[in-house]
Amino acid sequence: MLVDTHTHIYLQEEFPDAGDVLRRAADAGVGHMVLPNVDLASLSPLLAMHARYPEQTSVALGLHPTEVGSDFKSALAVVKKHIDESPEGLVAIGEIGIDLYWDSSYRQEQREAFAMQCDWAVEKDLPVIIHCREGLDDTLDILSSMPKAPRGVFHSFGGTCEDVDRIREIGDYYFGINGIVTFKNSKLRDVLPHIGIERILLETDSPYLAPVPYRGRRNESAYVAYVAAVTAQALGMSVEETGARTTGNAAALFSLPVIK
Repeated sequence: MLVDTHTHIYLQEEFPDAGDVLRRAADAGVGHMVLPNVDLASLSPLLAMHARYPEQTSVALGLHPTEVGSDFKSALAVVKKHIDESPEGLVAIGEIGIDLYWDSSYRQEQREAFAMQCDWAVEKDLPVIIHCREGLDDTLDILSSMPKAPRGVFHSFGGTCEDVDRIREIGDYYFGINGIVTFKNSKLRDVLPHIGIERILLETDSPYLAPVPYRGRRNESAYVAYVAAVTAQALGMSVEETGARTTGNAAALFSLPVIK
């Protein structure tokens, strides 16, 4: 059994065929999916999908860093209200973090939003799903300055061994590995042994970052099997053992009752 620890298949404009997508995932051996929130508009479809498929999905709620603007505090208040209501299937705060790739004009607001949501995670004893793009310095600065940093995963990790070491100085985080690892020129395959199977989670980030042989097309949760295969090869392990170990990691981090 595989777990897709990061998929946005609840986005209706991207997945009008969501039922078929979930069936294909199940046929590919993907037994569970974690659905991280993006913005206020995605809250309702995300929660609706979990209500429809409670055995196959879990929920993470947060405000994505690229959605942080001048009015971020009002948006965070809405997200916090949903978290405080402890919706069924809530297993993490996310996805949250720092993204300075497209626009750094709201850097300080992103830092504040990330810190606030990390505080929520500690308060609720939930892990965080961290989105970090061109923002590792800021991310680690915030985590290291907290009285107690939350546990969690660095989603869509594509960094170096040195980045892994820097992150580990802050805490024993997991690393989300997706289709990037299958790309021809990706150096991530060389980094996987440095991370080690005990701290690897598999993900797709659907509909983005489709793995080879589907690169450039819409990604979906079934394709996490391709990520598992390349990860296994890079680690010198069987696909079966890689699936079992990463599923165990997902169950441990997210306290997934369906696969304990």
